[in-house]
Amino acid sequence: MIARVAGKLIAGAAVLLLLAPGTASADPADEVALAARFAPVVRLVDQPEQCGPGKPYVPTDVNLLFENPTVALRGPWGGDDLVKVAPVAADLTARRYEYHLDFPGDALNPGCDYLRWSRRLNAGHKPTVYAHVVSDPAYPGRLALQYWMFYVYNDWNNLHEGDWEMIQLNFDAASAAQALQETPVEVGYSQHTGGEGASWGDDKLEIVGGSHPVVYPASGSHAGFFDQALYLGASGSQGVGCDDTRNADLVVRPAVETIPSDRATAVSEFPWIGFKGRWGELQPAFFNGPQGPNLKRQWTKPIQWSQEWRDRSYAVPTGGALGTRATDFFCGTIESGSILLWHVVDNPFPTIAGFLVALAFVVVLLSRATWRPAAPLRLARRRTWGQVITSAGRMYVTRWRLFLSIGVLFLPISLLITVLQTGVLNASSIAGIDDEGQAAGAFALIVVAIGTALTVLGITLVQAATAHALLEIDQGREVGSLGAYRMAAGHTMGLLGAIVIAVAAVTLLGSFILLLPVAIWLAVRWALIAPVVALEGRGTVSALSRSYRLVRGKWLKVASLTIASGAVVVIAGPLIGTGLILATNLPLSLLNVVAGVVYMVTMPFVALTTAYAYFDARVADELRPATAPGHLPPEIELSTG
Repeated sequence: MIARVAGKLIAGAAVLLLLAPGTASADPADEVALAARFAPVVRLVDQPEQCGPGKPYVPTDVNLLFENPTVALRGPWGGDDLVKVAPVAADLTARRYEYHLDFPGDALNPGCDYLRWSRRLNAGHKPTVYAHVVSDPAYPGRLALQYWMFYVYNDWNNLHEGDWEMIQLNFDAASAAQALQETPVEVGYSQHTGGEGASWGDDKLEIVGGSHPVVYPASGSHAGFFDQALYLGASGSQGVGCDDTRNADLVVRPAVETIPSDRATAVSEFPWIGFKGRWGELQPAFFNGPQGPNLKRQWTKPIQWSQEWRDRSYAVPTGGALGTRATDFFCGTIESGSILLWHVVDNPFPTIAGFLVALAFVVVLLSRATWRPAAPLRLARRRTWGQVITSAGRMYVTRWRLFLSIGVLFLPISLLITVLQTGVLNASSIAGIDDEGQAAGAFALIVVAIGTALTVLGITLVQAATAHALLEIDQGREVGSLGAYRMAAGHTMGLLGAIVIAVAAVTLLGSFILLLPVAIWLAVRWALIAPVVALEGRGTVSALSRSYRLVRGKWLKVASLTIASGAVVVIAGPLIGTGLILATNLPLSLLNVVAGVVYMVTMPFVALTTAYAYFDARVADELRPATAPGHLPPEIELSTG
């Protein structure tokens, strides 16, 4: 009997120690007043159309989970581990170690189910945050005011039921009463397993009414940020992936529930605060439901935790077709990889089997291609698909200095785009116009348009210069990059006219879902515009017509060559940029310049492939009926415009 009573006393003491490291006796009224004074304003990414873009999960009153027949409490045994349907708060005691709450829905295949449930759950109830005033034994004379927010689902890369996020204000004060006479020293927002901080009054910290900090929870992940942007994370503390706080049009002023700093009172008024289980169903690895605030390090060591806050988050640059490829690729790759990973976790056999089948298909296709002989010279001959690739590769390797110097054009283009996005988009004001809201969007569109135009121009000029250089080499004449560009410059107007018409037509058609196949088909038919203009001297309309004719009957071959060679550029630059994002702390603008350097190296290979595809198509067109490619058929006499 004595042992049983002693055991209960020890268990009770453990719960109390778990809740807080100990604070000086405080007046609960002061804590409530302090929490009310600095209550946060929450700005969420809205979703005007149900289940459309945006994931506006709101900070939820956890009491709505209790006595709710759609919520279950389960044990740690697996299988049939149901403990109770519609549990009450008192059921979440500290002794429920590794138990978990289970919400309605499939955590690894959420669809829109959790958004709908969140809306039903919160209908008629005000969003709620839970305030907690706590000191840190390692930092006497300092006080932390925390606001904890619970979301029913984490709809991000690491899908899981339940999510706890928080913000924290630090005071140079020993008690809530003293803090009421002060302003915070600093504020920090939790982001995944880490956080970002700012001094009170920092330019990046938005404050409403003189005391209410504004937090921007990212769509789906709920990580807190100081502004609207697309943020990049490349570590556990930042989260690996992209957090989006743009279009935060839903403004929420949550109700504040204050959890007393007195440990016994806290357990009495908020029984769930001692829960040692998980606020969401059990799943493998990081798809698991999270633990509650009481098991987080910042609950008991808030000032120590704040020493690890980062002073900034990295927003993805938004200007330029080249300038954002590394970051765009990073965001898309992480998201796609996460989707693939949870498919493997959810149902591994079909996913793995599908991957193996696709890999086998690619291997079979490559094994059936004719790669030799690789004859990069004597251009005017038919070549198989594989011979076009090997000829382009061999030519580049043997004359790499020439073609690399031709590709150098992409370096100033990348630098110029970087200067535009940092100088224009990050300026506090431009021409007297505040760069926020719609004005910021307009400037972003201008930079994107300029960057895209420069990129298209660079690609076209590199293709034209490469085609001229290739022809000069084939005819035994010495040529340098400047000479190749001088020859290409004579066709600038024809090139620009044809490219503008082609890009405009393909973009317009591609903006309609039903016409997207037409846009793709037409883009391939016009893929040979640059060598046609450069080597035949044709004008705008004639070049479009000529490329259209040359590709006729060889659409699949030209399309696959374009895709295969373009994949080198599309993948190599962003892949290296992504590796640098994960491995370094370099500024994102510099990382995109690095990706631009990779384009400088790889784009000439694409230009060479396009040129060899052009010669193959031209020979086939002028030697009708065309002979079979790959066996060095009779050549045609080349003439240039």
